[in-house]
Amino acid sequence: MAESTSHKKTKAKAAGRNGKTEAPLSGGRRLDALTQSGHRATEVERSGTSAGLSKAARRLRDSGASQKVLQVPQKDMTAAIKAMKKTGVAGSVKNMSGTKRKSVR
Repeated sequence: MAESTSHKKTKAKAAGRNGKTEAPLSGGRRLDALTQSGHRATEVERSGTSAGLSKAARRLRDSGASQKVLQVPQKDMTAAIKAMKKTGVAGSVKNMSGTKRKSVR
């Protein structure tokens, strides 16, 4: 399924000017965005399903970045926090526009 334009824009913004989108991970997986320095990894998950959120959290866990951000629509923020806690990923969950951010420890 093709990515929506909002998904592409969000990935590009998260990567920054010199960052990478679709950064490779082990097992043939890809991370949505990684900054140039590699400190911040961002996954954009718009589906809202628990399976999709868990997969995104696992990709963040395996990224090796010190800052991990899961970006989801506002209505899915609580489910995203639960998925990150269940997978054991510390980081933050933010909404698509970036106006709200919740920390996960």
